[in-house]
Amino acid sequence: MNLHELVAGFRSVAIASIADSVDKTAGRRGYLDHDIRPRVNDRRVVGPAVTVREGPEPNAGPPQHALDLIDTAQPGSVMVIAIDGEPNVAIWGGLMTAGAFARGFAGAILDGGVRDVSEIRRDYDFPVFARSISPGSTVGRFKTLGGNIPVKIGPVEIYPGDIMVADGDGAVCVPRTHAEAVLRMAQEIDAREAEQAKLIVQAKSLKEGLAKYGRI
Repeated sequence: MNLHELVAGFRSVAIASIADSVDKTAGRRGYLDHDIRPRVNDRRVVGPAVTVREGPEPNAGPPQHALDLIDTAQPGSVMVIAIDGEPNVAIWGGLMTAGAFARGFAGAILDGGVRDVSEIRRDYDFPVFARSISPGSTVGRFKTLGGNIPVKIGPVEIYPGDIMVADGDGAVCVPRTHAEAVLRMAQEIDAREAEQAKLIVQAKSLKEGLAKYGRI
């Protein structure tokens, strides 16, 4: 299954089903921390990860790796920036959004803060999932350590090219090596849950639906 087919498939399955499928298929957690949530809109984000790692540096200048990757990544990419969960600086703002919007990025998923939220919402309606909203700059505080390298957001390791899926329920990293199996299982879970919900409504019994399908 090629990337286009995977992205199309993940657009139509529930985030919860994807998270469960990563647990079972990859044998590890794929969903990101609960406070990484939509800060601009509730549009679903699906696409391959482009990764940036940032770390403390009192003499830091602009986040060069992120700026370079915005101009060189393929349309449909998802920018993923890791900063060890630091919520009190913005690692994304209006100008970076303008570049990502122009290049056709699918969205951004951030381990730290975002700023210029009103501008992003008004001018681009660009989906940003972030740990916080903060007016603070990384300049003089954090620098980029590398681009398109493995990064960690909380306990979840994310590799360049992994499939990122995010909406109002949260964000999940699907390891690229397991993506086809995860998608198939998530589709099966969605189908079973639709049947289960129908049975519960018809029988007017949650217990009966649980007894038949063994899932909640």
